[in-house]
Amino acid sequence: MKARILRIAAASVLAIAVSAGIAWWQVNHAASSVESGTKSAVPIGGPFTLTDNHGKTVTDADYRGKYLLIYFGYTYCPDVCPTELGVMTQALDLLGPQADKVQPLFITVDPDRDTVAHMNDYVGLFHPRLVGLTGTADQVREAARAYRVYYAKAPQKDAKPDEYLMDHSSFIYLMGPDGRFVGVYPAGTTADRIAQDLGSRIAG
Repeated sequence: MKARILRIAAASVLAIAVSAGIAWWQVNHAASSVESGTKSAVPIGGPFTLTDNHGKTVTDADYRGKYLLIYFGYTYCPDVCPTELGVMTQALDLLGPQADKVQPLFITVDPDRDTVAHMNDYVGLFHPRLVGLTGTADQVREAARAYRVYYAKAPQKDAKPDEYLMDHSSFIYLMGPDGRFVGVYPAGTTADRIAQDLGSRIAG
C-alpha cells in the first residue's frame, strides 16, 4: 500500500509538471496574465452548456453580469485542485460584500467520475457560492477547448481502471461581466493578490 501511494504521488508530481509546462506555453502564446493587462491574441472563453451540481442545465450566458473565476480540474485531484479552489474561496472571503459580484465556477475535466451528486458534495467543502459544473464528455471537451485547457487521463500502473489521475492545466481564469476573457491567475497566485486585483476592477 505504501509503495502504491508513493507511485501515485510521484506520478502526480510528474503529471503536474508536464501539464504546467504545456499550459504555460499555451497561455503565453494565447494570452497574457491578468497582471499585464494586454489583450489575448487568441480567443479564450466562449459558449458552453453544462450541468451544475444541483442537476440544472446551465450555459455561460446564465452568469452574465458577474465576474467569473473559473478553474478546470477534478474532484479526485490529490493536491493542486483543492489548493487552487481554496485560494479562490479565500479571495472571495477577502472581498467581503464585493464578492457578490463574483461567481466562482469549478469545471470538471473528469466527467466519468465527477457526477452531479459527487460534484455537489465536493464543492460544498469549499464555499457555499462555488458552483461545480459537469456534463457529457463532449460538453466538457468543448468547454475545455474554448478555454484552451489541456487535460488527459493518466492511468496508474497496477491500479484499477477507475484509479487514475488527470493531467491538466492549472490556471484560474477571470472573465468579465460581459463574458469576455480578462486574464488568468497562474497557479501559485495568492488569495490576497486575486482579491486585490478583483477588488480594484469591481470598484472601478
